[in-house]
Amino acid sequence: MHLWVQRMYEWIGMGTTRVNFRLPEDLVEKADIAAEVTHQNRTEVIVNALREYLQDIEDDDAFKEAIVELYLDGEIGFETLKRFIGRQDAESVRASKTILDQGDDLADEIAEL
Repeated sequence: MHLWVQRMYEWIGMGTTRVNFRLPEDLVEKADIAAEVTHQNRTEVIVNALREYLQDIEDDDAFKEAIVELYLDGEIGFETLKRFIGRQDAESVRASKTILDQGDDLADEIAEL
């Protein structure tokens, strides 16, 4: 099977969302050249670059801490947390959040007395 046919099958099987955003012209030009050289389309080049960036940033401790804060503040759900920090760490954070929430509830009850 030709490489480009294999890539088409991979793209068809993958859930995608159409997005619309602006890029600087020089990045578009570089993406187009990279696409031509690597026999990919522009979207594949941009998706691969974004995936690589996200993999790099996910290894950063400050980024992981910020993700945990978003979860603790209720801004993201457990499944999202798990995708970023892994199942075991996410389970630990969820357990800690449950204990913290119970402590807050108890403090509220005591304050009402």
